[in-house]
Amino acid sequence: QVQLVESGGGLVQAGGSLRLSCAASGRISRLNTMGWYRQAPGKQRDLVASIMSGSLANYADSVKGRFTISRDNAKNMVYLQMNSLNPEDTAVYYCNVVDHTAWGNKDYWGQGTQVTVSL
Repeated sequence: QVQLVESGGGLVQAGGSLRLSCAASGRISRLNTMGWYRQAPGKQRDLVASIMSGSLANYADSVKGRFTISRDNAKNMVYLQMNSLNPEDTAVYYCNVVDHTAWGNKDYWGQGTQVTVSL
């Protein structure tokens, strides 16, 4: 069973930075996509950024140029460096791993970490 544990959320003032980390444990194939989603109150959960095993990254338009996703394959970790935060970034951030197995994709989620950006 794969488990994802996020850390690094918190309260920050507008213009500040936070770094989220996610540790994946369990059996994951080498071909996988790791990513971060966020969900604000009353809104759907949306993709923030994702990164494939070969380090090809994808970002939501709203965070391009401010957020950077990275991964450490040896440690099964994924990170999200968030700079120039604004109140619209306030949400619960969820770590996600899609394991691309020979039998299909398996989706795993962390428990979420709160990010609050104040004015």
